[in-house]
Amino acid sequence: MSEANKPAYSPGLDGVIAGESAICCVDATEGLRYYGYGIEELAPKIPFEDVAWLLLHGELPDEAQIKQFAKELAESAPLAGGMIGVLKSLPRNMRAMDQLRTAVSALAGFDPDIGKFDHEANLRKSVRLISRLTSVTIAGWRIRQGQEPVIDANRPLAGRFLFGLNGKGPEEWRVRVLDTIFNLYAEHEFNASTFAARVTASTLADMYSAVVTAIGALEGPLHGGANEQAMTMLREIGSPGKAETWVKNRLAKKDKIMGFGHRVYKKGDSRVPVMRGLLAEVGKRVGQMNWLEICLELDRVMEKEKGLFANLDLYAAPVLMLLEIPSELNTPLFACARVAGWCAHVMEQQDHNRIIRPRSLYTGPKTREI
Repeated sequence: MSEANKPAYSPGLDGVIAGESAICCVDATEGLRYYGYGIEELAPKIPFEDVAWLLLHGELPDEAQIKQFAKELAESAPLAGGMIGVLKSLPRNMRAMDQLRTAVSALAGFDPDIGKFDHEANLRKSVRLISRLTSVTIAGWRIRQGQEPVIDANRPLAGRFLFGLNGKGPEEWRVRVLDTIFNLYAEHEFNASTFAARVTASTLADMYSAVVTAIGALEGPLHGGANEQAMTMLREIGSPGKAETWVKNRLAKKDKIMGFGHRVYKKGDSRVPVMRGLLAEVGKRVGQMNWLEICLELDRVMEKEKGLFANLDLYAAPVLMLLEIPSELNTPLFACARVAGWCAHVMEQQDHNRIIRPRSLYTGPKTREI
């Protein structure tokens, strides 16, 4: 291929428009919006269940709709005995995200709508997935600890998650904080896991296959695994006074600093102010303000040294730690929220489907003969 005829190439599809979506907009200047609603307004003001409904239906629910939705989520929460058996059959040392990926694949076999691909069937599958990802995450965690699962189907999803860790009713402020975190993580346009789900969905594979694909993409440290890596970094730094030296040493080695930079946001992640506020609140409640101070100092140093701003993961990591959520569950928790966005995108893709099939730029040998 001549240089003149060589097509444009953007590594990592940076800046490439790969589809249309009405669900979510990530704008470099205006921030994150779900169906037109700014995340800074949505996240702290309404329950996650309302946000999940919005993502699936395009409008916020009225009183009757959210009551019915809550009923359907509660009915979907319990796990069949066979599903509990699947979780118990897995190795105790299996990583939480690997367990979740396996569990979601197994959940397909317990769904009465498996094999149906119309919009209404996909909507019913979405409700079950939104409910059951929380159930399998907390059940799997308990089983790996050698304990029996405890699933309170009548609690909102954030409360069910916290209750499922130890069987104790969580304080209301903890539920509210986690509910806000779920809202912040629920959707983020064509991120890696969502795009992966849409690619799978575009082949007309079923909803569960698409969500399993998304979970696989989410697991990586450059996507959902970043918040776990960020907490490891914060623990290593230890105090705000050590942050600048730590950053300069890492930058000198050309190491990646977790929790900073974003492909779209160039002047800061619009979700960060809400999460930063949560860290300030939770830190004050539990008497551990040092984590906020470290994050703020890292923010200052990275902007000065590299012109980079914090993303959501930097502040989310210590909030989850202070909520006493095991760090191993940080990424599965992310999935419990993002599944609402994944399902919305799968339905949107299949409702207006065209198989996603990009081209590659060939860099191999020229035509040869044997």
